[in-house]
Amino acid sequence: MEKKKVTRSVKKTSPVNAGPESQAINNKPIENAVVAFSRLTDFDIHLFRSGKHYKLYEKLGSHVIENEGRTGTYFAVWAPNASFVSVIGNFNGWNRQAHALFVRWDSSGIWEGFIPDIGNGEVYKFFIRSHQGEELEKSDPYALRWEEPPRTASIVWDTWYEWTDTDWMENRHENNALTSPYSVYEMHLGSWMRSPENPETFLGYRLIAERLIPYIKEMGFTHVEFMPIMEHPFYPSWGYQVSGYFAASSRYGTPQDLMFLIEELHKNDIGVILDWVPSHFPGDIHSLYKFDGTHLYEHADEREGFHPDWKSYIFNYGRNEVRSFLISNAIFWLDRFHVDGLRVDAVASMLYRDYSRKAGEWIPNKFGGRENLEAISFLKEFNVAVYAAFPDVQTIAEESTAFPGVSRPVFTGGLGFGMKWMMGWMNDTIKYFEQNPVHRKYHHSQITFSTVYAFTENFMLPLSHDEVVHGKKSMIYKMPGDEWQRFANLRLMYTYMFTHPGAKLLFMGDEFGQTSEWNMNNSLDWHLLDFAPHKGMKEAVKGLNHLYRSESALFEKSFEWDGFEWIEVNDSEQSVLVYCRKGNQADNKLVIVLNMTPVPRPNYRIGLPHHGDWQVIFNSDEKQYYGSGFDLQKDFSSEPVHWQGKPQSAILNLPPLTGLILKRFNRTAKFW
Repeated sequence: MEKKKVTRSVKKTSPVNAGPESQAINNKPIENAVVAFSRLTDFDIHLFRSGKHYKLYEKLGSHVIENEGRTGTYFAVWAPNASFVSVIGNFNGWNRQAHALFVRWDSSGIWEGFIPDIGNGEVYKFFIRSHQGEELEKSDPYALRWEEPPRTASIVWDTWYEWTDTDWMENRHENNALTSPYSVYEMHLGSWMRSPENPETFLGYRLIAERLIPYIKEMGFTHVEFMPIMEHPFYPSWGYQVSGYFAASSRYGTPQDLMFLIEELHKNDIGVILDWVPSHFPGDIHSLYKFDGTHLYEHADEREGFHPDWKSYIFNYGRNEVRSFLISNAIFWLDRFHVDGLRVDAVASMLYRDYSRKAGEWIPNKFGGRENLEAISFLKEFNVAVYAAFPDVQTIAEESTAFPGVSRPVFTGGLGFGMKWMMGWMNDTIKYFEQNPVHRKYHHSQITFSTVYAFTENFMLPLSHDEVVHGKKSMIYKMPGDEWQRFANLRLMYTYMFTHPGAKLLFMGDEFGQTSEWNMNNSLDWHLLDFAPHKGMKEAVKGLNHLYRSESALFEKSFEWDGFEWIEVNDSEQSVLVYCRKGNQADNKLVIVLNMTPVPRPNYRIGLPHHGDWQVIFNSDEKQYYGSGFDLQKDFSSEPVHWQGKPQSAILNLPPLTGLILKRFNRTAKFW
């Protein structure tokens, strides 16, 4: 799909001049260098003010156009409480009076105008004088490119790109479907890999493409998820304190460089998910906070507008223009960057007015409750708008509470997300595997409880960046025991994850057993792959990913009750679990056996859903995975012995700390 720059001839309106000070510099009269011009129609204004304009990026901000035979840039900014607005930049020596914008006559609060003879690459800000006399220099909320931090100015740019990912886009509905395999590699661009010549230097979007794509293809992940790549002034925020919502971070290159990365991923059948942060924004003076001298984007009352956890500011979801801004931003990344999904950050903090607040620190809703009704309404509208425009993408909620219907359609009363992070599964699983295996029998229900509610939502199983920072230890060092047991435990946990119902998400480095906590300032420890335990871990995750993608029983019914069945759930004494995953076809079943202790279990009988010949198609204890290579019969036949509620069964020798995946096969067939 090709995105082309469009030059439009839009009729001029009759805006009110910005005021007498725009007509003088150093008390000398001048002609205002800004031409009265508008790209906004009356219908645009109506949609904007009613919160229904979902493509504001086509109207507000800066746009290079041709007007009456002259090329220049049209500027438009929403600042309803300003008494004066001008464009300042290198082109006018940052003179606050030289290029004053015109305020529209329709009380929309939009200031606009056309400045001839400036174009792409021009650095600028808006100078705003509030009605109270406060003078501010603000970056453009709709800017498509920003200067590289710590500089904070906006840059006139465009999103023109000649896309060549047509095949992916036409077939994306299949790759993104809830009935398809969905295995996500979560990554932070600045610390996945640094320049080998200079570890302090970021790799750009194009260099990352060269290194990332072969790795993802080898490992078998279906999607990558980039932690926020929208422009953010403070690198240690990991991107979650966004200032430039419409700008790809200039730390790694231009917007077109990011488009190239996404395009190359698509051409290699890899989907792209972006972290999106509509929950809060930083209080940097150059950005959204008190944009026109008043609390324009945020609530004025800190009990509603200030986030105590992140020391940031909460969007006013009840303000229509703010809703238009946020939903336009979501649509922007899906439209202009061909993104395949948005993972929405901190949804729980949006849903509840008392989130992380003590009594007296929050304001109840109009019914006296704790739910944020405006945020709930906004999230529903966001999902409806996204799926109406792009029915083949996914929205994914990071939501940690029991709020009902997060991933259920809006028309049934849900929030409308495609998926929800299964935070309960993550917490219970990690706590269980942190236990010394000798104690696991006392915590058996912790590892089985997730299936009680596994199908109440469309869940994604996340082992994310949040679990390997701030003293929580790396994933490998959460595991108990000596070196061999640590790696065996982690391989076993990943086997459990990939065979549990739901989509999958694994943070970068976890796939090879990164030993140190994630550090945003350093590359991952790729040298660890020179050592057998880490190489084996990587091979095990690779094997699980490829098996997950090839065995439809593991994904066709990931979100349906009849896609899963316990065979043995009560053997807490030996800490063994046996369960079945089912595909659409009645005979398409896999049996998973997990031995959660370092004690081998010889002659362990398991029930089987069908008679016939069975084969071990995955064994986390294989020597190639740095396993023990415990003697295990690779194929066997069922016996007509009723066991664990099944008419057929078989006896296996279970290796220590091992996950096995079994599949029925035709022994007489040439190919299995």
